[in-house]
Amino acid sequence: MATSINNSGVLFPDATTQTTAGAILSTAQTFTAPQRGTVTADNDLSFDLSVTNNFSCTPTGSGTLTFTNHTAGQSGFILLTNSSGYAISAAATTKINATDLSAISASGTYVLSYFDNGTNTYVMVSRSFA
Repeated sequence: MATSINNSGVLFPDATTQTTAGAILSTAQTFTAPQRGTVTADNDLSFDLSVTNNFSCTPTGSGTLTFTNHTAGQSGFILLTNSSGYAISAAATTKINATDLSAISASGTYVLSYFDNGTNTYVMVSRSFA
């Protein structure tokens, strides 16, 4: 495969033999900086998976734990600070243990981890940190 180097020293494939995306996907990558999603504040308990994979949430009232724009294979974390003990329910596509749902409705700070299969989001809950 023929290649060329631009002014910043990045190696690009010859456009006549392979696309840039193809070269990136077929070549092992070495990261020189952290690769992580941003933390997005979303206090309404409805998390849009097309925005990021990590969220923080401080609800201002009772609500329904909901995930939108389901993306198969996406996972991440939510830092939930329920300082007032607001009641939290779950949408039909949010799969969470009833005991965990009851726990996060109590006053406290929790870390929720989730995995999405493209249709449902499966949620696990830490013990309260506060």
